[in-house]
Amino acid sequence: MNPHAEPSASLRSLVCSLWNNRQLIGRMGYREIVGRYQGSVIGLLWSVLNPILMLGIYTFVFSVVFQARWGEAQESRGQFAVVLFAGLIVHGLFAEVLNRAPQLVLGNVNYVKKVVFPLEILPVVQLVAAAFHAFISVLVLLGAQWIVNGAVPATALLLPLVAFPLLMLTLGCAWGLASVGVFVRDVGQLVVFATTVLLFLSPVFFPVHALPPMIQPWMQLNPLSFFIEQVRAVLVWGNVPNWSTLALFYLMSLGIAWMGFAWFQKTRKGFADVL
Repeated sequence: MNPHAEPSASLRSLVCSLWNNRQLIGRMGYREIVGRYQGSVIGLLWSVLNPILMLGIYTFVFSVVFQARWGEAQESRGQFAVVLFAGLIVHGLFAEVLNRAPQLVLGNVNYVKKVVFPLEILPVVQLVAAAFHAFISVLVLLGAQWIVNGAVPATALLLPLVAFPLLMLTLGCAWGLASVGVFVRDVGQLVVFATTVLLFLSPVFFPVHALPPMIQPWMQLNPLSFFIEQVRAVLVWGNVPNWSTLALFYLMSLGIAWMGFAWFQKTRKGFADVL
C-alpha cells in the first residue's frame, strides 16, 4: 500500500477493499463486539438480554400504558410486541452505526498519523458489530414469534435479501459521516438528534396506513419505512418482499454506498492535517 498514492474511489476499489481486508475486518469486528462487554460479569450474554429487556419495556409502555394496537381488534400484547420489535431492530441497526460514525476517525488518530492503515474499513467494522447485535435481536424476535404464534414463517429465510440493501445504505451514510465528522465536530451531536427524530418519523410504533392519507406519501420517502415494512413482511406476516421496489432499493443503496466511499476516499488525505 503506497501512502503517497491517490486513494481510488471506484466501485471496483470498494469491492476490492472489502475483499482484501476481510480478515482484518473480521478480527476488528470480533474485538469490537467482545470489547463492548469486556469487564462485565455476564459478558456477551448482554447481547441477548438487552433486546429482551428493550422488547419488554416498549411492550409495556405502548400496549399496556398507551393501549396501542396494530390494527387487529383481537391482537394480543405478544403479537404487538413482535411487530414493534421488528421495527426497532431496523432502526437500531441504522442508528447505532450512524451515531458512532462521526467519531470513528477521531477515535483512531493513531491509524491516521502513525501507520499505513485502510481507514475505509473503520465504518465496515462498526457495521459488522451492529449487524451482530441485530442478528441476535432477530433470533429473539423469532423465538417470541414462535412462542406467540406457534410457528415461524418460512419467508424468514428471505431476510438476508431484504437486509443487504439496508446494510449498504447504512455503510454509505457511515462513510460520509465518518469523513465529515473529522472536519465538522458538531455533526456528531446532530446525527444523534436526527436518528432519535427518525425513530418517531418511521413506522416503528405505528403502521403507515394509520396516518392520514395526505401524510402517507411523505412517510414513504423515509427509506427506513420500506425496510421496516419488508422486514415485518418476511419475519412476522409471512409475506414475500415487494420484489420490484426491493430491486430499486438495491440500486439506490449501492449508489449511496459508492458515493459515501468515494467521498471518504477523496477527503481522507486531509484527515492528518486536521487531526
